[in-house]
Amino acid sequence: MNRKKVIVLTAFTICFFLTLSSADIGNARCICTCMNGANQPLCESALDLPPICPPRICPIKPPSIEPIKLPSIPPIGTRSCRMEQVLNPYTERYEWREVCR
Repeated sequence: MNRKKVIVLTAFTICFFLTLSSADIGNARCICTCMNGANQPLCESALDLPPICPPRICPIKPPSIEPIKLPSIPPIGTRSCRMEQVLNPYTERYEWREVCR
């Protein structure tokens, strides 16, 4: 191979990997958190692949009445949404959140 081909191929490879690393492929925003007393994956987008959550002892959720939810259309990529109790890691208390799957 001549020198120009090697330089072009190297530049192309570097650009390819820089583009791949800056893409949102590896930036899935999923966490494992306690929901309804069990450790479950919670993702910001329905397109993200949920992680496999390790076993964890979650605090017992307090009994409470589910808040009234107004009818709405689920986001693209989900089938349904429902209110679930999600553990807030900062306050260590369960809060009602709308979770779509």
